[in-house]
Amino acid sequence: MPKFPNDFLWGAATSGHQVEGNNKNNDWWKWETSEKVKEASGNACDHWNLYKNDFKLAKSLNHNAHRFSLEWSRIEPEEGKFSSEAISRYKEVIQDLRSLGMEPIVTLNHFTLPLWFYERGGWLGERSGHAFANFAERAAKELGKNVRYWLTINEPIGNINSAYIEGKWPPGERSMRKAAKAFVAMLKAHCLAYAAIHRVYKEKRWPEPKVSLAHFTVLYTPCRANSLLDSLSANIRHNYVNRSFIDSLISGWCIVPGMPLARLPVKKSLDFLGLNYYSRDYIHFSGFMPSAIFGRICSLEHHKDSGKRNFLNWEIYPKGIYDILMEFKRYNLPILITENGICAKDDNERIDFIKDHLKEVALAINEGAKVFGYLHWSLLDNFEWTHGFGPRFGLIEVDYKTQQRTVRPSARVYANIIKENAV
Repeated sequence: MPKFPNDFLWGAATSGHQVEGNNKNNDWWKWETSEKVKEASGNACDHWNLYKNDFKLAKSLNHNAHRFSLEWSRIEPEEGKFSSEAISRYKEVIQDLRSLGMEPIVTLNHFTLPLWFYERGGWLGERSGHAFANFAERAAKELGKNVRYWLTINEPIGNINSAYIEGKWPPGERSMRKAAKAFVAMLKAHCLAYAAIHRVYKEKRWPEPKVSLAHFTVLYTPCRANSLLDSLSANIRHNYVNRSFIDSLISGWCIVPGMPLARLPVKKSLDFLGLNYYSRDYIHFSGFMPSAIFGRICSLEHHKDSGKRNFLNWEIYPKGIYDILMEFKRYNLPILITENGICAKDDNERIDFIKDHLKEVALAINEGAKVFGYLHWSLLDNFEWTHGFGPRFGLIEVDYKTQQRTVRPSARVYANIIKENAV
């Protein structure tokens, strides 16, 4: 039975807009109320008011860590004006986790942007990185005493793809030029936030924090195994999606002329790697034009080796998490699996998913990947962006009409894995 390291972090994850409810001052609420999606988030899971009960459930399931995000628009509803009420609530959230013996892992930005930031251009706006760093600095000062792990931005590459290439998320752009600009802006924002958090902890003489980001990963396979062109497109996708952002940071991108980061340690802006993994895609070559060089995703039906699919038609491919971990082993950094999960109607599929993926994680650890924690997505069923409330990712089922919580059998299976520290 594969064992996990001592002091392994076990838990689940949520994000503010997806569970809190009534985040009315951000770009996503505006997007929803403009009828850009089939369902609006509304009250979501009302986690803003029910978090204590939700955390008690997580503790009863043996979780010793929990990842959540701060809703930037609650904390800084206007630029430079910070809400003492929102800050106090997040202090209570962190203290509640601590009192239950759960490690808080705090994400600063999980997709949503305050309206004031969004309306002046979002990530493409002038000095966007500095505005984000100011928020990070204030959050660190107010909340950092009881926080060790920080994630600056959730899935920069996934966000860029949805918002600036596919145009399905706000601001609904379809521009490779703007996508490239957003890539650089998010790199800068991460670097500045990383420096700000470390600076606060040094000034406060608190123990050194661990700062990273939650990085979107996908395993890519050529649609036709014997096609050099399909392999080319799959490799281009892999290098862009899985490696480009991290490679930029590892290579010392933060230390460039004109960026005022003199107090940032040279060539360092990641203390560990946060990795999100869900699935793999088959890639078909579609031309050498810039808009086509990444290829297109081909149908899984044509592949005898493709696995089952989840509610959103994503392939369930457990070996992919092993392959991703071995790929990122090259960076010689500790790794936290910040998201991994399944939306399913049949909870037995979630049980198999958890077991099968954790076996692959254990194998990767045994082969040298420095994984120190696993956070399942998600603790609760929640609002899944353009997909609305249809996909059910939660270890805990949520009745959105009554806000009743029901612990799923898969959550009990996961709880026993945690108890045994083995799968």
